[in-house]
Parts: sequence; structure tokens; C-alpha cells
Amino acid sequence: MASTNTTTCHTGDVGLPTPSPLIGWLAVSSVMLGIFSIVTTEILPIGLLTTIGSGFAVSDGMAGLMITMPGLLAALSAPLVTVATGRVDRRLMLGVFMLLLATANFLAAAAPDYWLLLVSRVVVGIVIGGFWSIGAGLAERLVPAESVGRATAVIFSAVPLGSVLGVPAGTFIGDVAGWRTAFVVMGALTVGVLAMLLLVMPSLPPDRATRPSVLRGMFRSVHARFALLLTFLVVLAHFGTYTYVTPFLEHVTDAGPRLITVFLLVYGAAGIVGNFLGGAVVTRHPRATFGIAAGMIALATLLLPILGRWPIGALALLIVWGVAYGAVPVSSQTWFARATPDAPEAASVLFTASFQMTISLGAVAGGVLVDRSSPSTVMTLGSLVAVLGVVAAWAHFARRLTWADNT
Repeated sequence: MASTNTTTCHTGDVGLPTPSPLIGWLAVSSVMLGIFSIVTTEILPIGLLTTIGSGFAVSDGMAGLMITMPGLLAALSAPLVTVATGRVDRRLMLGVFMLLLATANFLAAAAPDYWLLLVSRVVVGIVIGGFWSIGAGLAERLVPAESVGRATAVIFSAVPLGSVLGVPAGTFIGDVAGWRTAFVVMGALTVGVLAMLLLVMPSLPPDRATRPSVLRGMFRSVHARFALLLTFLVVLAHFGTYTYVTPFLEHVTDAGPRLITVFLLVYGAAGIVGNFLGGAVVTRHPRATFGIAAGMIALATLLLPILGRWPIGALALLIVWGVAYGAVPVSSQTWFARATPDAPEAASVLFTASFQMTISLGAVAGGVLVDRSSPSTVMTLGSLVAVLGVVAAWAHFARRLTWADNT
């Protein structure tokens, strides 16, 4: 994936001083922390779902809208914001998005009604779509060409870090001091990230504006269409089930709040392992990586209603699930990048939009099912969708499709 971005390193910054290696890596770290704040804010309600729902007297399915709303708005805002701000300095836009994220967290903490909490989640969705689409491809403009691969890995490590540190910590804070305090802490962290961005990020005038015609042209690529299909199936299976993993652990495993926090921490740690394992092999074996990840998610969610009745069984399956999902974002992004090697920012936009739209659909579909059936039924149906992801990866292989570089 990095190879598609290295040929234009710093060429868009003609007339601007090249940042020192230290400043460049600090800027990369600030982007990573920005995405960490976004990911943590987006999925924070998963660990606090029942607490927030009971506080506003809404069902678990209705509370799942806190996950649905950001995903839906992110899918819409990713192409719209990126195209509309194509001529605006990227440093300025990143700062604006961090300011909006801090505001959304403080609004959520103070929300007297559930609808106002949902308004804050709408703002989160706009931030996700804009920041991700711009920030995911900035490594090539911040560090030398030979370091772009490592810098990209650092930026993407924010996704599993949001699970391993952000969500369990937020769940713990919510358990000790109330869920509103968790959002206050996230707001304060975002303000700190904003300050870091303004201090270390160099000016980044746009060098390759993403046009609507480029985005439309991506759909003519069979590889892009397969990337969309795989992302849809695997992310739908994951978020249709994982959004309601807390109710499952409470009602089926009979786990208390502190044990659930430990389970989510272990799941997140497994996600970090999966992220780096997936990143290490997806370039050479993209179909196998995505297909195996989908198969592991299918296995874990299928067996959870059976083995998840016991804490040790639930923990073991959450480890399998965490490793599997840790490889999904980097697999999806790699498929999109290889499908359109000449338009990396457009690839990031389509990746962000499709990923976030599917998060929204998965959360709402799981919410409808969990209100009409049970968390165990949601897990079983999610496993069947993940199996379809395995079939899609196999179909790409069966058609003997190859990328432009024949790898």
C-alpha cells in the first residue's frame, strides 16, 4: 500500500521547507493520536451501551443508534467534505475536525436528553469522514520516502489502540465515575491532540484535489467492486455483532462490569496483534488475509452462543475475534489502494465511506435483531454474513483476477 504513495513525497509542497525528521514523526504521531481520539469516541458507547440506555430509559437497540449515526454521517461526509475542501490547507482542516470532535464529546457529556446525545454523534460522524479521508494518506508528505511504510503503519495502529486502550479505559471510567465523565475525559484528550497538531504539523497545501469524476471512475474497477463487497460483508458481520457484545456478556456469560472491561481489554490487545500480522502479510497475500480474517470472525461469533456461556470460553473466542478484526481495516484499505494505485486519496475516501456506512448498517441491523430476539441470535446471524465474506474472497481467486502489479 505504501508503494503507491511514495513517488510524490513532498512534491506537493514546492516552496515550503521540508520538515526535520523529528518534526515529521511528531506530525505523524499527531495524526495517529487524532485518529485514536476519533476511533475511541466512535466506539466508546459500545462499552457503555447498557449504562447510557438505562440512563435515558431506551432499549439496547435504540441505544445502538449511537454507533449507527456516526457511521452514516461519516459515509456521507467522506466524499463531500474531501471534495468541498480540496483547496484548503490540510493542516487547517485537521485542526477544525479536532475542534469539532472536542465539542461533540463535551456536548455528549452534558446532554440532558437522548436526542441531544445523538446530535453530538452526528458531529462525530462528520469528523470521522473528513479527518480519516485526509489524514490516512498524509504519511508521504510528512516523512522521507523510505519511511512512508512505517509511518502509515503508525497511523493505522490507532484503530486497534482505540480498542485496547480507549474503550476499556472509557468503560472503566464510566463504571467508576459515570458515563458522562468518560466523554469529558475524551473531550480533554481531543483538546490536547488539537494543541499538538497546531504545534508540530507543517503547512500542507492541497496537492492532489479529489474530484467527483475520480470517485465515479473507481466503480469501473472490478477490484474496487470486490473491495466494496468484502468490506460490506465483513464489517457488517463484525459491527452487527460486536456493537452488542456487552449485552451478550452481561446476559449470556453473566459477567459483571469489571470482568467485561477485562474482556474488552484483552480483545483490544488481540486486535493490535491482528493489525500488525495482517499488515505484514496482506501485501503479498491480500485474498488469503481478508478471507482468513472473515473466517475467524465467522467461527468466533458462531461459537459464542455455545461456548460463551462460560467466561473462559467467551475470553478465548474474543481473542480469536480480536486478532481477526485487527486485520480487517488494513486489508480493506490495501484492496482499495491496489484497485486505484494512481489516486491514493480517492482510495482513502472510498475506503472511509464504505467502511463507515457498513458500520452504521451493521449497528442498526443488530439493534433491530437484538430487540426482537436475543444477543445470541445476533451472533449466529452475524457469523453467516461473515461466511459470505469468505466466499467473496474465494470468488476473487476463482476468477483468477490479478492486480496491476500481478501480485
